[in-house]
Amino acid sequence: MKDDMKYEDAMRELERIVARMENEEPDIDSLGEQLRRAQQLIKLCKAKLTKTDKEIKDILESDGGKE
Repeated sequence: MKDDMKYEDAMRELERIVARMENEEPDIDSLGEQLRRAQQLIKLCKAKLTKTDKEIKDILESDGGKE
């Protein structure tokens, strides 16, 4: 998976995987592959959210509460 994949793109792909699993008869041959891909996408999204959260906290802390 590309590390430079945008959060929004990863979420859209994850939503498509979930929709396929909910709305279609799961293809047993590709079910494991789909689940692995979903797991990768979740990990990527979580990492991006964590990084953004840290960046925001760092910015707010470096501001020192100045207004």
